[in-house]
Amino acid sequence: MSILNQIFNRGLIGAKCKTCLTLAISRIKLLQNKRDTQLKLMRQEIAQFLQSGQEPIARIRVEHIIREQNIWAAYEILEMFCEFVLARVPIIESQKECPLELKEAVASIIFAAPRCSDLPDLLTVRNLFATKYGKEFIAAASELRPDTSVNRTIIEKLSVYTPSGEVKLNVLKEIAREYNILWDSSKTEAEFNKLPEDLLNGPRRISSVTSQINNKEPPKAVLRPPLISSPQVPVQPLQSPKAAAIVSPFEVKQSLAESQKGRPVSSESLDVLERARVAIAAADRASAAARAAAELVNVNNNSISSEMSR
Repeated sequence: MSILNQIFNRGLIGAKCKTCLTLAISRIKLLQNKRDTQLKLMRQEIAQFLQSGQEPIARIRVEHIIREQNIWAAYEILEMFCEFVLARVPIIESQKECPLELKEAVASIIFAAPRCSDLPDLLTVRNLFATKYGKEFIAAASELRPDTSVNRTIIEKLSVYTPSGEVKLNVLKEIAREYNILWDSSKTEAEFNKLPEDLLNGPRRISSVTSQINNKEPPKAVLRPPLISSPQVPVQPLQSPKAAAIVSPFEVKQSLAESQKGRPVSSESLDVLERARVAIAAADRASAAARAAAELVNVNNNSISSEMSR
């Protein structure tokens, strides 16, 4: 019974494989014709950008052209492999292991199937190969293990990577020659040859401005005045200990009244007047010192604010 099931399944896998491969070949031809038309229009647009001096747009659009050309080249090889496997489906059915002459074609179809969304029939063929040869065979081809024989051109054309500046420049020059455009490629070559800056470790080259700054002498230290400084105003010592005593307003008024009326002024009144004059002079000196301190603080604050604004 198991032998009958194996023969039945083998015939069923062969029929499905033929149908899916035939559909995949027809779909690849349709997609190639459609892609040819799209590539011609895209190359015309690039030529117009080069002729009008819009090189930055041309440098961006050329990446899309390169990607479409790579897919077109990969599909062309896949079409050849599908026709090769389709012609040898009876050999695949008759042998348990994958024949050596079919290993590259089968492995390439397995690798390309999930990367070609326009060809859903290849996924069905891939599942049929998984049923025939096992999941380990599929994993080896999908992961590009050393034992597999996936076509190197298909790996390169279906890989997602940014084309190099040399490749983009060659395509732009090819388009310019195709449409007879006199195009000076010096600006584009300089743009492609520009080294990208390392954003994590900083620029690799030291600019001329930085070198000039480093060669200059360091600025001299600026002596900043202290924020708060106490003015040193010389204060004359009092003439006598009595002058330092507190003089009441009543005593001063009484002494002045006696002197104005022509009365003889006593020694005590003279002493009071003397102490009053000393006290007034000391008050004047104290107020002058306070004004000088306030002006110095204002000057310090203004200098600090001006330096911070710089």
